Amino acid sequence: MNINIGINQADRLEIANGLNRLLADTYSLYLKTHSFHWNVTGPMFTSLHQLFEEQYTELAAAVDIIAERVRALGERALGSYSAYAAQTEIKEDSGITDAKQMLEELLEGQEIIIRNARALYPLVNQANDEATADLLTQRIQLHEKTAWMLRSLLVQ
Repeated sequence: MNINIGINQADRLEIANGLNRLLADTYSLYLKTHSFHWNVTGPMFTSLHQLFEEQYTELAAAVDIIAERVRALGERALGSYSAYAAQTEIKEDSGITDAKQMLEELLEGQEIIIRNARALYPLVNQANDEATADLLTQRIQLHEKTAWMLRSLLVQ
């Protein structure tokens, strides 16, 4: 079916591919954050357990928003672990139990998402895709705030 929303087909495909990468990053960080929520130990257990729950809950909602934008652009949203693993730089939870290392790895994941979302802007702006630009702005703002909070917990 022809899609006539003011964004040419090549740009729509490239934007959707970038959003699928953001989807893979977001879902991968969701899984990791949820695992850390279950497995964190130590003197900061209660506060980190709650913090990680807030973060994975927000990431779960973001997955749906990103996937629906991919669909609105007329492309298929990724939906498998193998597809996500092939697209993301975020490393899986390797079984760590050290809270500081968890914070460091979650910070790294947040920063990966920020960089990848920001890298989409030139194409999105050139294509006059305001809806995707708005989504990216909201995601970057949220991930930068989360990264700041994680970084603050790592200050010694």
